[in-house]
Amino acid sequence: MSNAPLLEQFKAAANALQPQLVAWRRDFHMHPELGFQEVRTAGVVADHLRSLGLEIATGIGKTGVVALVEPDSLPAEAPTVMLRFDMDALPIEEENDAPYRSQTPGVMHACGHDGHTAIGMGVAQVLAQHRNELAGRVKLVFQPAEEGLGGALAMIADGALDSPRPTASFGLHLWSRLPLDQIVVQPGPLMAGADKVTLVVEGVGGHGAMPHETIDAIVVASQIVVAWQTIVARSVDPMTPAVITVGSFHAGSAANVIAERAELACSIRSFDLETRDFLVRRMREVAEGVCAAHGARCLLTFTAGVLPTVNSETGAELVRNVAAALFGPEKLAAMKPMMVGEDMSEFLARAPGCFVLVGAADPDGPPNSPHHSPTFDFDERMLSTGVALLAGAAAMYLERAAH
Repeated sequence: MSNAPLLEQFKAAANALQPQLVAWRRDFHMHPELGFQEVRTAGVVADHLRSLGLEIATGIGKTGVVALVEPDSLPAEAPTVMLRFDMDALPIEEENDAPYRSQTPGVMHACGHDGHTAIGMGVAQVLAQHRNELAGRVKLVFQPAEEGLGGALAMIADGALDSPRPTASFGLHLWSRLPLDQIVVQPGPLMAGADKVTLVVEGVGGHGAMPHETIDAIVVASQIVVAWQTIVARSVDPMTPAVITVGSFHAGSAANVIAERAELACSIRSFDLETRDFLVRRMREVAEGVCAAHGARCLLTFTAGVLPTVNSETGAELVRNVAAALFGPEKLAAMKPMMVGEDMSEFLARAPGCFVLVGAADPDGPPNSPHHSPTFDFDERMLSTGVALLAGAAAMYLERAAH
Protein backbone atom coordinates (compact mmCIF):
# COMPACT_ATOMS: atom_id res chain seq x y z
CA MET A 1 0.00 0.00 0.00
CA SER A 2 1.07 3.64 -0.24
CA ASN A 3 3.64 4.94 2.22
CA ALA A 4 4.97 1.46 2.91
CA PRO A 5 8.31 2.91 4.12
CA LEU A 6 6.51 4.70 6.97
CA LEU A 7 4.81 1.44 7.97
CA GLU A 8 8.16 -0.30 8.07
CA GLN A 9 9.52 2.48 10.27
CA PHE A 10 6.57 2.02 12.62
CA LYS A 11 7.22 -1.72 12.75
CA ALA A 12 10.92 -1.24 13.51
CA ALA A 13 10.14 1.34 16.19
CA ALA A 14 7.52 -0.93 17.77
CA ASN A 15 9.92 -3.88 17.82
CA ALA A 16 12.57 -1.72 19.48
CA LEU A 17 10.01 -0.73 22.13
CA GLN A 18 9.12 -4.34 23.00
CA PRO A 19 11.11 -4.52 26.28
CA GLN A 20 9.55 -1.25 27.43
CA LEU A 21 6.08 -2.43 26.42
CA VAL A 22 6.52 -5.54 28.55
CA ALA A 23 7.73 -3.45 31.49
CA TRP A 24 4.74 -1.13 31.22
CA ARG A 25 2.30 -4.01 30.90
CA ARG A 26 3.71 -5.83 33.93
CA ASP A 27 3.64 -2.67 36.01
CA PHE A 28 -0.04 -2.17 35.18
CA HIS A 29 -0.71 -5.85 35.85
CA MET A 30 0.83 -5.59 39.31
CA HIS A 31 -1.25 -2.52 40.14
CA PRO A 32 -4.74 -3.14 38.69
CA GLU A 33 -7.57 -0.69 39.28
CA LEU A 34 -11.31 -1.15 38.84
CA GLY A 35 -13.48 0.97 36.55
CA PHE A 36 -13.50 4.71 37.34
CA GLN A 37 -10.75 4.07 39.92
CA GLU A 38 -7.81 4.04 37.47
CA VAL A 39 -6.05 6.95 39.20
CA ARG A 40 -2.56 5.43 39.25
CA THR A 41 -2.88 3.98 35.76
CA ALA A 42 -4.10 7.27 34.30
CA GLY A 43 -1.27 9.07 36.10
CA VAL A 44 1.38 6.82 34.54
CA VAL A 45 -0.20 7.30 31.12
CA ALA A 46 -0.45 11.08 31.51
CA ASP A 47 3.17 11.41 32.65
CA HIS A 48 4.36 9.44 29.63
CA LEU A 49 2.29 11.49 27.20
CA ARG A 50 3.56 14.73 28.71
CA SER A 51 7.13 13.47 28.35
CA LEU A 52 6.48 13.14 24.61
CA GLY A 53 5.45 16.78 24.45
CA LEU A 54 1.81 16.01 23.70
CA GLU A 55 -1.18 18.17 24.51
CA ILE A 56 -3.27 16.16 27.00
CA ALA A 57 -6.46 16.38 29.01
CA THR A 58 -7.07 14.35 32.16
CA GLY A 59 -10.19 13.55 34.18
CA ILE A 60 -12.24 12.94 31.03
CA GLY A 61 -15.01 10.54 31.99
CA LYS A 62 -13.67 10.77 35.57
CA THR A 63 -10.33 9.00 35.07
CA GLY A 64 -9.83 9.01 31.30
CA VAL A 65 -6.92 10.64 29.46
CA VAL A 66 -7.00 12.20 25.98
CA ALA A 67 -3.96 13.28 23.98
CA LEU A 68 -3.45 14.78 20.56
CA VAL A 69 -0.58 13.95 18.18
CA GLU A 70 -0.25 16.36 15.28
CA PRO A 71 2.39 17.84 12.99
CA ASP A 72 4.03 21.13 13.86
CA SER A 73 2.18 22.73 10.93
CA LEU A 74 -1.25 21.56 9.88
CA PRO A 75 -4.30 23.16 8.23
CA ALA A 76 -7.31 23.55 10.48
CA GLU A 77 -9.42 21.41 8.13
CA ALA A 78 -7.00 18.45 8.28
CA PRO A 79 -8.65 15.15 9.26
CA THR A 80 -8.61 13.64 12.76
CA VAL A 81 -8.63 9.94 13.61
CA MET A 82 -9.15 8.40 17.05
CA LEU A 83 -7.41 5.43 18.68
CA ARG A 84 -8.89 3.97 21.87
CA PHE A 85 -7.25 1.99 24.70
CA ASP A 86 -9.11 0.71 27.78
CA MET A 87 -7.45 0.70 31.21
CA ASP A 88 -9.68 -0.99 33.82
CA ALA A 89 -9.28 -4.32 35.62
CA LEU A 90 -11.79 -6.79 37.05
CA PRO A 91 -12.90 -7.79 40.58
CA ILE A 92 -11.12 -11.15 40.38
CA GLU A 93 -8.54 -12.67 42.75
CA GLU A 94 -5.54 -13.66 40.64
CA GLU A 95 -4.36 -17.26 40.86
CA ASN A 96 -1.27 -16.99 38.65
CA ASP A 97 2.13 -17.42 40.27
CA ALA A 98 3.91 -14.99 37.96
CA PRO A 99 6.45 -12.48 39.32
CA TYR A 100 4.18 -9.72 38.06
CA ARG A 101 0.98 -11.06 39.63
CA SER A 102 -1.52 -8.56 41.01
CA GLN A 103 -0.55 -6.92 44.29
CA THR A 104 -4.11 -5.70 44.89
CA PRO A 105 -6.28 -8.29 46.67
CA GLY A 106 -9.42 -9.16 44.76
CA VAL A 107 -8.51 -7.14 41.66
CA MET A 108 -6.84 -8.44 38.51
CA HIS A 109 -6.19 -7.57 34.89
CA ALA A 110 -8.01 -10.65 33.59
CA CYS A 111 -8.96 -9.30 30.16
CA GLY A 112 -5.76 -7.80 28.79
CA HIS A 113 -6.47 -4.13 29.36
CA ASP A 114 -3.02 -3.81 30.93
CA GLY A 115 -1.67 -4.83 27.53
CA HIS A 116 -3.96 -2.39 25.74
CA THR A 117 -2.76 0.50 27.90
CA ALA A 118 0.88 -0.41 27.28
CA ILE A 119 0.17 -0.58 23.55
CA GLY A 120 -1.42 2.87 23.70
CA MET A 121 1.67 4.32 25.35
CA GLY A 122 3.80 2.71 22.67
CA VAL A 123 1.58 4.04 19.88
CA ALA A 124 1.85 7.52 21.37
CA GLN A 125 5.64 7.30 21.36
CA VAL A 126 5.89 6.00 17.80
CA LEU A 127 3.46 8.56 16.40
CA ALA A 128 5.08 11.41 18.33
CA GLN A 129 8.43 10.49 16.77
CA HIS A 130 6.85 10.69 13.32
CA ARG A 131 4.36 13.48 13.93
CA ASN A 132 5.55 15.61 11.01
CA GLU A 133 4.92 12.74 8.60
CA LEU A 134 1.23 12.54 9.53
CA ALA A 135 -1.42 14.00 7.23
CA GLY A 136 -3.67 14.98 10.12
CA ARG A 137 -4.29 14.62 13.84
CA VAL A 138 -4.42 11.46 15.95
CA LYS A 139 -6.56 11.61 19.07
CA LEU A 140 -5.45 9.05 21.66
CA VAL A 141 -8.22 8.06 24.08
CA PHE A 142 -7.30 6.10 27.21
CA GLN A 143 -10.66 4.96 28.54
CA PRO A 144 -11.75 3.92 32.03
CA ALA A 145 -14.49 1.49 32.99
CA GLU A 146 -14.95 -0.63 29.88
CA GLU A 147 -16.14 -3.63 31.89
CA GLY A 148 -19.84 -2.87 31.84
CA LEU A 149 -19.64 0.46 33.66
CA GLY A 150 -20.14 2.87 30.77
CA GLY A 151 -16.68 4.37 30.48
CA ALA A 152 -17.00 5.17 26.78
CA LEU A 153 -20.24 7.10 27.25
CA ALA A 154 -18.76 8.93 30.25
CA MET A 155 -15.83 10.09 28.12
CA ILE A 156 -18.12 11.09 25.25
CA ALA A 157 -20.28 13.09 27.67
CA ASP A 158 -17.12 14.88 28.83
CA GLY A 159 -16.22 15.87 25.28
CA ALA A 160 -13.70 13.19 24.29
CA LEU A 161 -14.94 13.36 20.70
CA ASP A 162 -14.94 17.16 20.49
CA SER A 163 -12.38 19.75 19.44
CA PRO A 164 -11.29 18.23 17.12
CA ARG A 165 -13.91 15.64 16.23
CA PRO A 166 -12.54 12.42 14.69
CA THR A 167 -14.11 11.07 11.53
CA ALA A 168 -13.01 7.49 12.25
CA SER A 169 -12.00 5.40 15.24
CA PHE A 170 -9.85 2.31 15.60
CA GLY A 171 -8.97 -0.03 18.45
CA LEU A 172 -7.92 -3.56 19.26
CA HIS A 173 -8.43 -6.31 21.78
CA LEU A 174 -5.76 -8.91 22.43
CA TRP A 175 -7.28 -12.39 22.36
CA SER A 176 -5.82 -15.12 24.55
CA ARG A 177 -7.20 -18.06 22.55
CA LEU A 178 -6.14 -16.78 19.10
CA PRO A 179 -2.65 -17.81 17.86
CA LEU A 180 0.06 -15.21 18.35
CA ASP A 181 -0.18 -12.29 15.92
CA GLN A 182 -3.14 -13.66 14.01
CA ILE A 183 -5.25 -10.59 13.28
CA VAL A 184 -9.03 -10.77 12.95
CA VAL A 185 -10.22 -7.92 10.74
CA GLN A 186 -13.71 -8.10 9.27
CA PRO A 187 -16.55 -5.76 8.39
CA GLY A 188 -19.93 -5.87 10.06
CA PRO A 189 -20.76 -7.06 13.58
CA LEU A 190 -17.82 -8.38 15.60
CA MET A 191 -19.34 -8.32 19.09
CA ALA A 192 -22.89 -8.14 20.33
CA GLY A 193 -24.90 -5.48 22.04
CA ALA A 194 -25.37 -6.39 25.70
CA ASP A 195 -28.29 -5.04 27.70
CA LYS A 196 -30.00 -5.76 31.01
CA VAL A 197 -33.59 -6.63 31.84
CA THR A 198 -34.92 -6.93 35.38
CA LEU A 199 -38.30 -8.34 36.33
CA VAL A 200 -40.12 -8.10 39.64
CA VAL A 201 -43.02 -10.53 40.12
CA GLU A 202 -45.53 -9.68 42.85
CA GLY A 203 -47.79 -12.43 44.19
CA VAL A 204 -49.45 -13.11 47.54
CA GLY A 205 -47.36 -14.74 50.24
CA GLY A 206 -48.54 -17.16 52.84
CA HIS A 207 -48.11 -20.42 54.72
CA GLY A 208 -46.45 -23.29 52.87
CA ALA A 209 -49.27 -25.58 54.03
CA MET A 210 -51.97 -23.39 52.51
CA PRO A 211 -50.94 -22.68 48.91
CA HIS A 212 -54.55 -22.17 47.83
CA GLU A 213 -54.60 -18.92 49.78
CA THR A 214 -51.53 -17.55 48.00
CA ILE A 215 -50.14 -16.58 44.61
CA ASP A 216 -46.71 -18.16 44.62
CA ALA A 217 -44.21 -15.70 43.12
CA ILE A 218 -41.56 -18.42 42.78
CA VAL A 219 -43.85 -20.67 40.73
CA VAL A 220 -44.93 -17.77 38.53
CA ALA A 221 -41.38 -16.48 38.01
CA SER A 222 -40.13 -20.02 37.27
CA GLN A 223 -42.70 -20.38 34.51
CA ILE A 224 -41.60 -17.02 33.09
CA VAL A 225 -37.96 -18.16 33.03
CA VAL A 226 -38.89 -21.28 31.07
CA ALA A 227 -41.26 -19.41 28.75
CA TRP A 228 -38.62 -16.78 27.96
CA GLN A 229 -36.39 -19.48 26.51
CA THR A 230 -38.96 -20.08 23.79
CA ILE A 231 -38.58 -16.52 22.52
CA VAL A 232 -35.23 -17.18 20.86
CA ALA A 233 -36.21 -20.74 19.93
CA ARG A 234 -39.61 -19.93 18.43
CA SER A 235 -40.01 -16.18 17.88
CA VAL A 236 -36.63 -15.09 16.49
CA ASP A 237 -35.53 -15.92 12.94
CA PRO A 238 -33.16 -18.92 13.28
CA MET A 239 -30.58 -17.05 11.18
CA THR A 240 -30.58 -14.11 13.61
CA PRO A 241 -28.31 -14.53 16.66
CA ALA A 242 -29.91 -13.68 20.00
CA VAL A 243 -29.43 -14.69 23.64
CA ILE A 244 -31.61 -14.34 26.73
CA THR A 245 -29.85 -15.32 29.94
CA VAL A 246 -31.49 -15.22 33.37
CA GLY A 247 -28.43 -14.87 35.54
CA SER A 248 -30.06 -14.07 38.86
CA PHE A 249 -33.25 -15.33 40.58
CA HIS A 250 -33.97 -14.16 44.12
CA ALA A 251 -37.09 -15.07 46.07
CA GLY A 252 -38.26 -16.46 49.38
CA SER A 253 -36.84 -16.56 52.89
CA ALA A 254 -37.86 -19.88 54.45
CA ALA A 255 -38.85 -23.41 53.41
CA ASN A 256 -42.37 -23.15 54.83
CA VAL A 257 -43.19 -19.65 53.55
CA ILE A 258 -44.62 -19.06 50.08
CA ALA A 259 -42.85 -16.06 48.58
CA GLU A 260 -44.84 -13.00 47.63
CA ARG A 261 -42.04 -11.51 45.52
CA ALA A 262 -39.43 -12.75 43.05
CA GLU A 263 -36.73 -10.75 41.30
CA LEU A 264 -34.99 -11.77 38.07
CA ALA A 265 -31.93 -10.16 36.45
CA CYS A 266 -31.27 -10.98 32.81
CA SER A 267 -28.70 -10.30 30.11
CA ILE A 268 -29.88 -10.03 26.51
CA ARG A 269 -27.54 -9.98 23.53
CA SER A 270 -28.04 -9.28 19.84
CA PHE A 271 -26.27 -7.81 16.83
CA ASP A 272 -28.82 -5.12 15.94
CA LEU A 273 -31.20 -2.82 17.76
CA GLU A 274 -34.27 -4.18 15.98
CA THR A 275 -33.64 -7.64 17.45
CA ARG A 276 -32.89 -6.14 20.85
CA ASP A 277 -36.16 -4.23 20.92
CA PHE A 278 -38.06 -7.32 19.80
CA LEU A 279 -36.56 -9.39 22.62
CA VAL A 280 -37.55 -6.81 25.22
CA ARG A 281 -41.09 -6.51 23.86
CA ARG A 282 -41.64 -10.27 23.81
CA MET A 283 -40.13 -10.69 27.28
CA ARG A 284 -42.61 -8.16 28.62
CA GLU A 285 -45.56 -9.75 26.79
CA VAL A 286 -44.67 -13.24 27.99
CA ALA A 287 -44.10 -12.13 31.59
CA GLU A 288 -47.36 -10.19 31.73
CA GLY A 289 -49.25 -13.08 30.15
CA VAL A 290 -47.94 -15.65 32.63
CA CYS A 291 -48.64 -13.33 35.53
CA ALA A 292 -52.18 -12.66 34.30
CA ALA A 293 -52.83 -16.40 34.11
CA HIS A 294 -51.89 -16.76 37.79
CA GLY A 295 -53.31 -13.53 39.16
CA ALA A 296 -49.87 -12.06 39.80
CA ARG A 297 -48.41 -8.70 38.76
CA CYS A 298 -45.00 -7.82 37.34
CA LEU A 299 -42.80 -4.91 36.39
CA LEU A 300 -40.15 -5.29 33.69
CA THR A 301 -37.33 -2.74 33.45
CA PHE A 302 -34.96 -2.44 30.50
CA THR A 303 -31.50 -0.90 30.99
CA ALA A 304 -29.44 -0.19 27.87
CA GLY A 305 -25.90 -1.53 28.05
CA VAL A 306 -23.51 -1.42 25.10
CA LEU A 307 -24.29 -1.20 21.42
CA PRO A 308 -23.23 -3.94 19.02
CA THR A 309 -19.61 -3.51 17.92
CA VAL A 310 -19.90 -3.04 14.16
CA ASN A 311 -16.97 -2.39 11.83
CA SER A 312 -17.41 -0.30 8.69
CA GLU A 313 -16.51 -1.74 5.30
CA THR A 314 -13.93 0.96 4.61
CA GLY A 315 -12.45 0.78 8.11
CA ALA A 316 -12.01 -2.98 7.92
CA GLU A 317 -10.51 -2.76 4.43
CA LEU A 318 -7.96 -0.18 5.59
CA VAL A 319 -6.84 -2.22 8.60
CA ARG A 320 -6.65 -5.40 6.51
CA ASN A 321 -4.35 -3.61 4.07
CA VAL A 322 -2.18 -2.27 6.87
CA ALA A 323 -1.97 -5.66 8.61
CA ALA A 324 -1.10 -7.44 5.36
CA ALA A 325 1.59 -4.89 4.56
CA LEU A 326 3.12 -5.09 8.03
CA PHE A 327 2.86 -8.81 8.80
CA GLY A 328 1.86 -10.59 5.60
CA PRO A 329 -1.59 -11.67 4.40
CA GLU A 330 -1.11 -15.07 6.05
CA LYS A 331 -1.59 -13.39 9.43
CA LEU A 332 -5.12 -12.29 8.58
CA ALA A 333 -7.85 -14.40 10.15
CA ALA A 334 -11.63 -14.52 10.42
CA MET A 335 -13.90 -15.41 13.32
CA LYS A 336 -17.60 -15.82 13.89
CA PRO A 337 -19.05 -12.74 15.62
CA MET A 338 -19.11 -13.19 19.39
CA MET A 339 -21.84 -12.53 21.93
CA VAL A 340 -19.51 -10.67 24.30
CA GLY A 341 -20.01 -6.91 24.59
CA GLU A 342 -17.52 -4.07 24.17
CA ASP A 343 -18.18 -0.35 24.57
CA MET A 344 -15.77 0.58 21.80
CA SER A 345 -19.11 0.29 19.99
CA GLU A 346 -20.06 3.75 21.26
CA PHE A 347 -17.09 5.33 19.48
CA LEU A 348 -17.63 3.30 16.31
CA ALA A 349 -21.27 4.42 16.19
CA ARG A 350 -20.12 8.05 16.12
CA ALA A 351 -16.84 7.70 14.19
CA PRO A 352 -17.07 4.57 12.01
CA GLY A 353 -13.90 2.55 11.77
CA CYS A 354 -12.69 -0.84 12.88
CA PHE A 355 -12.08 -2.85 16.06
CA VAL A 356 -9.74 -5.80 15.60
CA LEU A 357 -8.59 -8.84 17.56
CA VAL A 358 -4.89 -9.67 17.84
CA GLY A 359 -3.85 -13.17 18.78
CA ALA A 360 -1.94 -13.56 22.03
CA ALA A 361 -1.62 -17.35 22.45
CA ASP A 362 1.82 -18.96 22.28
CA PRO A 363 1.38 -21.53 19.50
CA ASP A 364 4.03 -23.74 21.11
CA GLY A 365 2.66 -23.54 24.65
CA PRO A 366 -0.39 -24.90 26.50
CA PRO A 367 -3.77 -23.26 25.81
CA ASN A 368 -4.28 -19.98 27.62
CA SER A 369 -7.04 -19.54 30.15
CA PRO A 370 -10.06 -17.66 28.79
CA HIS A 371 -10.67 -13.98 29.37
CA HIS A 372 -12.10 -13.10 32.81
CA SER A 373 -10.42 -16.17 34.33
CA PRO A 374 -8.31 -15.94 37.54
CA THR A 375 -5.47 -17.61 35.62
CA PHE A 376 -5.72 -15.38 32.53
CA ASP A 377 -2.45 -14.37 30.88
CA PHE A 378 -1.19 -13.80 27.35
CA ASP A 379 1.91 -13.91 25.16
CA GLU A 380 3.46 -10.47 25.49
CA ARG A 381 5.11 -10.70 22.08
CA MET A 382 1.86 -9.38 20.64
CA LEU A 383 2.42 -5.97 22.23
CA SER A 384 4.72 -4.64 19.50
CA THR A 385 2.35 -6.04 16.89
CA GLY A 386 -0.47 -3.99 18.38
CA VAL A 387 1.64 -0.83 18.40
CA ALA A 388 2.66 -1.13 14.74
CA LEU A 389 -0.86 -2.07 13.65
CA LEU A 390 -2.70 0.85 15.28
CA ALA A 391 -0.01 3.43 14.51
CA GLY A 392 -0.09 2.26 10.91
CA ALA A 393 -3.88 2.30 10.71
CA ALA A 394 -4.01 5.87 12.03
CA ALA A 395 -1.34 7.15 9.62
CA MET A 396 -2.84 5.41 6.60
CA TYR A 397 -6.34 6.63 7.43
CA LEU A 398 -5.12 10.21 7.64
CA GLU A 399 -3.24 9.89 4.35
CA ARG A 400 -6.38 8.60 2.65
CA ALA A 401 -8.69 11.15 4.26
CA ALA A 402 -6.45 14.09 3.37
CA HIS A 403 -6.52 13.32 -0.36
